[in-house]
Amino acid sequence: MKEIDPNTPIWQLTIGEFLEISKGYNTEKKYEYGLKGLAKILGCSVSKASEVKSSGILDEAIIQNGNIIIIDKVKALELFGKK
Repeated sequence: MKEIDPNTPIWQLTIGEFLEISKGYNTEKKYEYGLKGLAKILGCSVSKASEVKSSGILDEAIIQNGNIIIIDKVKALELFGKK
C-alpha cells in the first residue's frame, strides 16, 4: 500500500487506507473495573472473583481506592496463571 501523508484529512482516505491505518491501533480495553470486571476476566461468578481478589494473588494487578477497583487485565491473567 502507498505511503499516506500524515497531513491528509481523514475524510480524504479511502476505506482501505483507513482500515490499514486502523490495524496499528489496539482498541481492546486494557482495564476492567470492579468485581464484575474481574469476574469477566476470569470467567467466573462475582462471588468467586471476590474470593480470588481477597486471596491476594492478584494484588499487583489491582489498584483500589475505597470502593473503586481497577484491574489490569493482562497482568491479572499472568498472575492468575502462575498460581
